[in-house]
Amino acid sequence: MSYPKVKDPSMVGEYSALSKAGGGYVWDEVLEYRVWCHLESGDDYYYAFEDYETAIECSQKEFGADAPLALILQKEYIDEPELGKYIHVKEERVTEWPIAFLSRPRRNEYTIPDFMSPNAPSNKLDIIRGLVR
Repeated sequence: MSYPKVKDPSMVGEYSALSKAGGGYVWDEVLEYRVWCHLESGDDYYYAFEDYETAIECSQKEFGADAPLALILQKEYIDEPELGKYIHVKEERVTEWPIAFLSRPRRNEYTIPDFMSPNAPSNKLDIIRGLVR
């Protein structure tokens, strides 16, 4: 699979280490790819990259490294405060996602309205996965 380019390569490594974790169902931009490393002392640190390929190489070579994550920007997203209850949130947030979530298509103008529609298919995730509209 080919992974998305980062929004602005000159900003890689400049984003806060603190972010949300997962969620939101949709993505707008990849800001950077991160590899978190954990030392026995309990100290955690990460490396930031502008492409997935370099991040995965690092994660395979660096001691105590996790699999790469994507730091993404969500310009708006879908919150699920309880199972099956969805809320369309129209504010930006930055969150770390497992790389596999980037297999979902980038959010477009229809993604969230189609997902929230009373006419949505019974498996709403098919909309997020780009399988139906």
